[in-house]
Amino acid sequence: MSESEKKLGWKSLPIGGYLLEPGSALKYKTGDWRAFRPIIDQKRCINCLLCWVYCPDAAIIRLEKYVDVNYDYCKGCGICANECPVKCITMVEERR
Repeated sequence: MSESEKKLGWKSLPIGGYLLEPGSALKYKTGDWRAFRPIIDQKRCINCLLCWVYCPDAAIIRLEKYVDVNYDYCKGCGICANECPVKCITMVEERR
């Protein structure tokens, strides 16, 4: 491997991150590596919005009368299903 092809180790990374343009995080669809996906039973949902409050990735979308999941950003952590008081969110295995 030549010197130009040699990968830098983690110690060479700068502290913090570089944001080269505002809003650039929207370009990174981070939901494609999840192992489980939340499925919401809309008939049982009481619209308490606890899933929306607790979602660490803001992947729960508030709609007029119910909530939905933005799978582009959902990482499948299951916090929404755990916090749901009526257990209308089920985590199912992701199929690709």
